[in-house]
Amino acid sequence: MSAIQNMKEMTEEEMADSDLDDADLDENMDQEIPPPLPDLEEDTESEKEEMRAEFRHRLQAGDLDDEDVEIPVQERPFIMAEVLGPAGVESLGMDLQNLFEKSLPSRTAVKRMTIKEARRVLFEEEAEKLLDRDRIVREALDRVQESGIVFLDEIDKVAGTRTEHGPDVSREGVQKDLLPIVEGTTVTTRHGMVRSDHILFIASGAFSMSKPSDLMPELQGRFPIRVELKDLSEEDLIRILTEPENALTRQYTALLDTEGVSLEITPDAVTEIASVAHKVNATGPNIGARRLATVMEKLLEEVSFNAPDLEDKHVQVDKKFVSDRLEDVLEDEDLSRFIL
Repeated sequence: MSAIQNMKEMTEEEMADSDLDDADLDENMDQEIPPPLPDLEEDTESEKEEMRAEFRHRLQAGDLDDEDVEIPVQERPFIMAEVLGPAGVESLGMDLQNLFEKSLPSRTAVKRMTIKEARRVLFEEEAEKLLDRDRIVREALDRVQESGIVFLDEIDKVAGTRTEHGPDVSREGVQKDLLPIVEGTTVTTRHGMVRSDHILFIASGAFSMSKPSDLMPELQGRFPIRVELKDLSEEDLIRILTEPENALTRQYTALLDTEGVSLEITPDAVTEIASVAHKVNATGPNIGARRLATVMEKLLEEVSFNAPDLEDKHVQVDKKFVSDRLEDVLEDEDLSRFIL
């Protein structure tokens, strides 16, 4: 009986404790519930996106071009293939090299470079993937055959001069090799067969030591239209010195700028330079616009040599400057022949 009574008393005490716990729970529920903790993962993703946007903006603006990065770069295996054989198979070596490069797997190497250089490398790789090589080759062949232009310069050098000992065999042999191509034939190239029937051939030459009539009659007949060019005038030489994007005046200005020298060429100096070049062409061998290069080199020879040591970093080239530098050379005809 005592054991049963003890179990009843323990049960009553447990129930009392349970009632106290329920009361405490009700009292705690009446108090203010604290707010839930923030989602740290969402805030982290938001901050990452803001950081990406900021770096993307700086990258597009070029602020990070000088920073170094490591990127994987596709490296093609380089095969040195050279095939020696008879004439007509000169392109076989390149074809074998392309075949080996395509058959061997490409390797990926991690290289460290600036962002500016990496942008160029990645652009070339992606552009290479978009190219359809077969279509490019087909269109190139069609354009060459239907609207191609071939310019044969220095044709006068192969004009055979007939003497009492007979024609120059080597020169006439070159003409015989050119004749079938000009007349129309099939030429083998590394990209396929090319028909030259509809290609426009233009030939030019000085013909100072020979005449167009010295060419083979068959070759002359393939160039029915003849045009004789006039010598360059002073106005033409002035335009050559001023109008082209890479005119000699701009080239020398940029060259001396690397030495910290500011070169200023006045308009009257340009006129004087053209006049000197035209005068030397008239009294000596007429080499056309190439004469401007020799005149400019002689004119700025001293300035270019002493550029690093010049105290006055601003050099003005005017008409008097040109006359003082070139007067002695122009007066001595023998000297001008070798210098200008």
